[in-house]
Amino acid sequence: MEEYAREPCPWRIVDDCGGAFTMGAIGGGIFQSVKGFRNAPMGARHRLKGSVNAVRIRAPQIGGSFAVWGGLFSTIDCGLVRLRGKEDPWNSITSGAMTGAILAARSGPLAMVGSAMMGGVLLALIEGVGILLTRYTAQQFQNLILVHASVRLRSLKNKVENKLESIGLKRTPMGLLLEALGQEQEAGS
Repeated sequence: MEEYAREPCPWRIVDDCGGAFTMGAIGGGIFQSVKGFRNAPMGARHRLKGSVNAVRIRAPQIGGSFAVWGGLFSTIDCGLVRLRGKEDPWNSITSGAMTGAILAARSGPLAMVGSAMMGGVLLALIEGVGILLTRYTAQQFQNLILVHASVRLRSLKNKVENKLESIGLKRTPMGLLLEALGQEQEAGS
């Protein structure tokens, strides 16, 4: 079972591109509203107008930049899934590195190498954190199941003991067995 459901590959590109645009436009809008407010002349009206203008002009540009990155990343990721025949963290790491290199191609080979390394390291960190969170939550879920089972067994044991006492047996069969063996029954059980 996959850890999360994603769109199939051709549609994943459109989905990721749109999600990246939205994320960039919202994040860029927040950042640009603060920047426009701070850089505007004194006065509430001027500052509000400067904030709105900065968001109107820059937020779509930032969203477009994010969309290009997301679309290129998803295209490379889908190509690697098709080429390798499996979907794993290495595809994302490689896609991040290749995306960084391609987007820095106009700046020369040295910038391409630096951007590829940054993209690969960034995606490796993201994938690593995702794997750690998945393992941690799975462990927490397993512990929850064990605690629940323990509580259910203790409840069942108490019900059996209560039923035996209600029909006239003062001690449980386990208590009788332990007494015959010369052992003491634990206080909690």
